[in-house]
Amino acid sequence: MASNSTKSFLADAGYGEQELDANSALMELDKGLRSGKLGEQCEAVVRFPRLFQKYPFPILINSAFLKLADVFRVGNNFLRLCVLKVTQQSEKHLEKILNVDEFVKRIFSVIHSNDPVARAITLRMLGSLASIIPERKNAHHSIRQSLDSHDNVEVEAAVFAAANFSAQSKDFAVGICNKISEMIQGLATPVDLKLKLIPILQHMHHDAILASSARQLLQQLVTSYPSTKMVIVSLHTFTLLAASSLVDTPKQIQLLLQYLKNDPRKAVKRLAIQDLKLLASKTPHTWSRENIQALCECALQTPYDSLKLGMLSVLSTLSGTIAIKHYFSTVPGNVSSPPRSSDLVKLAQECCYHNNRGIAAHGVRVLTNITVSCQEKDLLALEQDAVFGLESLLVLCSQDDSPGAQATLKIALNCMVKLAKGRPHLSQSVVETLLTQLHSAQDAARILMCHCLAAIAMQLPVLGDGMLGDLMELYKVIGRSATDKQQELLVSLATVIFVASQKALSVESKAVIKQQLESVSNGWTVYRIARQASRMGNHDMAKELYQSLLTQVASEHFYFWLNSLKEFSHAEQCLTGLQEENYSSALSCIAESLKFYHKGIASLTAASTPLNPLSFQCEFVKLRIDLLQAFSQLICTCNSLKTSPPPAIATTIAMTLGNDLQRCGRISNQMKQSMEEFRSLASRYGDLYQASFDADSATLRNVELQQQSCLLISHAIEALILDPESASFQEYGSTGTAHADSEYERRMMSVYNHFLFFPQHTACLCNAIIALLKVPLSFQRYFFQKLQSTSIKLALSPSPRNPAEPIAVQNNQQLALKVEGVVQHGSKPGLFRKIQSVCLNVSSTLQSKSGQDYKIPIDNMTNEMEQRVEPHNDYFSTQFLLNFAILGTHNITVESSVKDANGIVWKTGPRTTIFVKSLEDPYSQQIRLQQQQAQQPLQQQQQRNAYTRF
Repeated sequence: MASNSTKSFLADAGYGEQELDANSALMELDKGLRSGKLGEQCEAVVRFPRLFQKYPFPILINSAFLKLADVFRVGNNFLRLCVLKVTQQSEKHLEKILNVDEFVKRIFSVIHSNDPVARAITLRMLGSLASIIPERKNAHHSIRQSLDSHDNVEVEAAVFAAANFSAQSKDFAVGICNKISEMIQGLATPVDLKLKLIPILQHMHHDAILASSARQLLQQLVTSYPSTKMVIVSLHTFTLLAASSLVDTPKQIQLLLQYLKNDPRKAVKRLAIQDLKLLASKTPHTWSRENIQALCECALQTPYDSLKLGMLSVLSTLSGTIAIKHYFSTVPGNVSSPPRSSDLVKLAQECCYHNNRGIAAHGVRVLTNITVSCQEKDLLALEQDAVFGLESLLVLCSQDDSPGAQATLKIALNCMVKLAKGRPHLSQSVVETLLTQLHSAQDAARILMCHCLAAIAMQLPVLGDGMLGDLMELYKVIGRSATDKQQELLVSLATVIFVASQKALSVESKAVIKQQLESVSNGWTVYRIARQASRMGNHDMAKELYQSLLTQVASEHFYFWLNSLKEFSHAEQCLTGLQEENYSSALSCIAESLKFYHKGIASLTAASTPLNPLSFQCEFVKLRIDLLQAFSQLICTCNSLKTSPPPAIATTIAMTLGNDLQRCGRISNQMKQSMEEFRSLASRYGDLYQASFDADSATLRNVELQQQSCLLISHAIEALILDPESASFQEYGSTGTAHADSEYERRMMSVYNHFLFFPQHTACLCNAIIALLKVPLSFQRYFFQKLQSTSIKLALSPSPRNPAEPIAVQNNQQLALKVEGVVQHGSKPGLFRKIQSVCLNVSSTLQSKSGQDYKIPIDNMTNEMEQRVEPHNDYFSTQFLLNFAILGTHNITVESSVKDANGIVWKTGPRTTIFVKSLEDPYSQQIRLQQQQAQQPLQQQQQRNAYTRF
């Protein structure tokens, strides 16, 4: 029997085979907690974090933590330690504990134990709960008392708890500061304990007076205890306190520079460099020119490469911030300041060719950042130094495949991309250097160099057809083996080739790539190359590669996915045969393309699953289909002006109706319909943009370009039909002055600029359509790959047991609707954008009436409310007060959207619906019945009188 129960617990509590609801899962874990075996109890305890992750709502978390508190109260020390670890792992869920008093009461009862280990675990538990009980005086008192304990384990736990409470509570920080000061300065306190007490002072930043007193104490410690360990701990605490309080940051920078310059100990110098780098990344605006000058002098004078490397890393961090502009800016009235500015440049130039790769990389980064940031200065010599330094570093690191060399190479390649973007006239020489070095580099370095080439070529059209031959020769040489590096290199180099070939690939290029793929590549490599071809607009190559993969997948969904991609590539390939002024062939090309698109959307729908619905992909393709149909309809409308010109009496009709557009005949109405259709498509593209919160910037830009192409055509139609002065594209946001980040974007913008101001006749409309369609569509990363995943899960209360069952509410009362939500993330939360606040919109509609109609104020008939809440630890909750004065069934809809850090609103969903049945309150019902009963005898009497008269 015991073995059966054990098997059930292990199977069900792990949620591996079957999905349990929240209550069942909690009951299974509770069964394990009440088991008589210590192993099962411990296993049940450690499974709680997964339960919290799966069901992150307060009602379950509150019950679970109360059960854990009971285990903590009555269990042994090992169980208490397990509960402590679970609490520390589930720190973001602590705010959802509803019965905080009861929970803390059960935990706190152990503090009176005679076992110092139990007391120590309790103190650590209280310290872990500091975020929800920052002002509990009994906890404050216990921590102060335990600091005087004679047991080392208990004292260390008290130090941990004191640090956590000091970070959360101002009152505790003020009260404990003197106690900490006395213990640190006391002769009876061991040195090891002093080293653990000092870091508590970093949390004394709640007000200026407290921070000042902590700073004075740390200043005394640094001078009174000159030992290496004490100086290191004190200085680091000093830095963290300054970074938090923000007031004393310049003083701290000067103090660290003083120790870096004067203290002979290497460990202290390393600590000073580490803290300077922390302040450089957190508060670069507080660095003065004198601070940077002093750091440069130290770096020039030090004979140790390790220290020079650290100082240069601080300077390279500063060179990418506003501090570099402050350093090179001319101070009014100070004539001697500009000549000293050359020390930083001198240091960077010296280090560019250093035999230490790290020092050389930081020197090159400083030069690059100066060249890019200070564009108002004449920096021709610096530009050349930066380019030569990058070339030498590239030659040095590309021959070495060690991890250190690869890290240095990444820094150099990032600098190349930044230099090419900031100084476009240098991009050609940078690209030629990369192409030359590609032939002799190691495979690992080649992959990184290909990424760099693709990044530069996406920004600037620097890879010409002449360079394509070198790339193809290199593609023939690589791929001798099927190692992972070779596979990655095949993908990277193919991407560069796709970027370099501005138009479709030549037959020879396709043959070389396919031959290499057939010999050494696996199916995943082929798919990645096909995906890159779709992104770069090489749809003929992509179609062939997708076709070759169809028979290599084992899943039906994967087959339909690849088949849909093949059909989409084929559809886009049909549009490459478009020619200007040939409108009949344009119609046939669009019709052929639509045929393959319809096949593809059918396969794409079949490839979707409940877990992966492919909603963005389906909507994007549907919009493309509708856009092609709208283009086809517009070309037909323009052609109809030739095939079916307006009647002879059109001018008379126009004069009679007072509408000058009628002289064009029925084409005017068709044009208006087309204009509305394109505006509707633009609106739908805007909705798709707003729904794509997790998309990367390139995908969003692609959607935006599609939207603007719709607006361009609608603007051109409007300018033809209406008064040209009233038609303006500027309200939709012209992209003529924006910076293009890809070849696709550059070509689309050139079409916009060419056709934006010359919509004089219908031929121009047709030419604009053909020009737009001749730009190959780019299927961006989000179409294939979702790097960021963000979803919101809502819970409404009160909620019915059965979703179809309505909640009963009396019509003279208001319903308090509580909306709770949890923000769920994937493996890379906040990669592209983060949620700043959640917007909740609640609306109700009357589904069906019951009873008589009463005269009710308009305000009581509808509910339309909106609230913004900021999630904390990915949890938010708010309440709405709703009126249901009209008797009947009401439909309540709660819809959520999010606002990111830039203030942009995204319609992420979800949308939740519940039903409410408004019932008449008993008192009103009783009065109404009494009135009806009183009216019945009167009506009967009137009927008798009528019969009598009759």
